[in-house]
Amino acid sequence: MITVKRCLALLLLGLVGPLQASTDTPTRNGTFSFVLENDLFYDVDQHYTNGVGFIWVPDRSSQTPKWAARLARTIPWFPQQGVVRHGYAFGQSMFTPSDITLKDPPLDDRPYAGWVYGTVGLGVGSGKQFDLVAFSLGMVGPASLAEQSQKVVHKAIGADEPQGWGTQLGNEPGVVVTYLRSWRELATRTALGPQFDLSPHVGAAVGNVFTYANTGLTLRYGRRLPNDFGPPRIQPGLLGSGEFLPSPEFNWYLFAGFEGRAVARNIFLDGNTFSDSRSVDKLPLLGDLQYGLVLEYQQVRLAYTHVVRSREFKEQSERYDEFGAISLSISF
Repeated sequence: MITVKRCLALLLLGLVGPLQASTDTPTRNGTFSFVLENDLFYDVDQHYTNGVGFIWVPDRSSQTPKWAARLARTIPWFPQQGVVRHGYAFGQSMFTPSDITLKDPPLDDRPYAGWVYGTVGLGVGSGKQFDLVAFSLGMVGPASLAEQSQKVVHKAIGADEPQGWGTQLGNEPGVVVTYLRSWRELATRTALGPQFDLSPHVGAAVGNVFTYANTGLTLRYGRRLPNDFGPPRIQPGLLGSGEFLPSPEFNWYLFAGFEGRAVARNIFLDGNTFSDSRSVDKLPLLGDLQYGLVLEYQQVRLAYTHVVRSREFKEQSERYDEFGAISLSISF
């Protein structure tokens, strides 16, 4: 079993590049975030086993491109008042059955699958409300290169080589449109010096990869709570913020959140849309519980999140899955 120390060592290697870049760029152009989600933090290697995301949000002082502003104004439920923001993301997610040493995993276990994608996001902030629409386009299947990614990483850290990628879902273009509305600081109080607030959200996703409706609530408690929605996460999950405002002082906050989802479509459980593939019987309702810590100092934000996800398919023997999410954001 892979140790947490090995996983953290690999993570630190991935963070060296962004840290060096932050010292080379003297002016602020935006916020770059690196997100890693992995179940190896808890000595398991199954189901949603790894997600990597890179996010870029231009600085607020940058002029919003005309295409972004025009597109945001055409969305009927978007506020017509407020500043339009935009951002970009690129990522890869991978999913495996419970035992990766089997060349032919049981048909009632979660199938191997990979997903590589690019995302363009548009957001409008109006007072304490924030609306976000994200357009994701990518590939599911061997073209996602999830097999190669997992094998390279496992070889580098001395883990078991996954044997069953020959049974993965087939190639399929993937499209997802995601909408999220959040209300920041619905309730704000001060307790023994630090502040705490509650931020609810509702949303939905439509596409051949994910189709669901979601709602949830996030509680934050800390010193000088920043004007954001928590650390960034990888879909599906509490999305958080890819941007933050630098502070000259050291700040911190604890957070805890819950999200419930009513799922109509999850290609990684339902299988390919237009061709035969492995699949399992998904559960229509599931929930994520997350909690963690955010540290901020000047132009750097570092966060760790522990996620507990309820059972996703009927044949799943475990009552829940656990994985960790670590993110590093740097304002350039």
